[in-house]
Amino acid sequence: MESLLSFAQWLFLIPAVGGSLYGVLCLWAVWHFCTQTRPPSPCSFSQWPPVTILKPVCGLEKNQKINLRSACLQDYPEFQVVFSVQDPNDPAVPILKEIQQEYPERVSVAVENLQAGPNGKINNLLGALPQARHDILVISDSDVRLEPDYLKNIIAPLADPRVGFVCTLYKATSADRWYEKMELLTLNADFIPSVVFAYVSGASKFCLGSSMAFRRGSLKEMGGLEALADYLAEDYEMGRRLWASGKRMVLVPYFVDIGVDLQDLSQWWDHQVSWDQKTRAAQPAGFFASIVTRSVPFVLLLAASRLGDALGLSLLGGVLGLRLATAAVILGWGFRDREGLKSLPLLPLRDIAALVSWVLAFTKKTVIWRGAKLILTQDGRLARRESSR
Repeated sequence: MESLLSFAQWLFLIPAVGGSLYGVLCLWAVWHFCTQTRPPSPCSFSQWPPVTILKPVCGLEKNQKINLRSACLQDYPEFQVVFSVQDPNDPAVPILKEIQQEYPERVSVAVENLQAGPNGKINNLLGALPQARHDILVISDSDVRLEPDYLKNIIAPLADPRVGFVCTLYKATSADRWYEKMELLTLNADFIPSVVFAYVSGASKFCLGSSMAFRRGSLKEMGGLEALADYLAEDYEMGRRLWASGKRMVLVPYFVDIGVDLQDLSQWWDHQVSWDQKTRAAQPAGFFASIVTRSVPFVLLLAASRLGDALGLSLLGGVLGLRLATAAVILGWGFRDREGLKSLPLLPLRDIAALVSWVLAFTKKTVIWRGAKLILTQDGRLARRESSR
């Protein structure tokens, strides 16, 4: 008698079930993180230490002035903001100068064309670092919008000398086009829940480079920013070195907003693939194993292989329903993300595209970052730069 499922169908069933279980585990982790993790005490320091915020900038972005200016509006006693660009003709320079004129005692603008390696963000930060006046440093990406209480939330855990660096979560916002909504779901419904799961379970050690705080001495212990200039996943490598030095990381139950700004469909796809390449470079074994958590594309293959019979459709409906339900609770209750909830019908399509980009992450040898082609080596380093057509 023919078995209920063929060998290929059993192979499809493994990630369909595994991905469903992983979604439930992520939901549990988000619940645990949101209900059991205490916000840092605002009275941790006898007095708040002075802080320098480093904001590397490259080109124009959506809502750029609002995002950059938000760094200057912190409810914090003493802080400095250093905006940095590499090209004096960068179109963002007039915006930076305008904000500097508005806050002359608080804002510095660094224009330095340093080339320590192929990683443009690290080169940019190296240009900013000499103008940083304070011992405690915060890295905040240019597309991040900060609320006035941001500094107090991210700095407070550093009152504990055992804490070496602090990260906050981030949430994608301002997605207008359908492919921007796909980008939003990649971050809010996939990446950030996985980050929370890794933190709560201790499954992996990481660092979120878009929003982090640390002491200047930590840079010296890990070899300086120059040591990261050849890496694609520079934030992961920074976190790995800090963890290896015995530093403790705290993930604060606090969100910053990151604006989604994609010009066309091809830019979204390049970004999706480069995101997966970065993840593979940072954690190759974990990224390869993530194949068993991709429930939606494999349950679709399972249902198609059974020609849409009752069993195949039942499995499809159950897996797809659970994926949407767990994502909806995570977005709506856990992250208070109404924009993500409105984009949720696109999640199955995003999951299918993510399987394709997962495959490409193992085969493509070049990474596109801000219009430049970077050659990715086997060990996650960037070998050399080519001009992009």
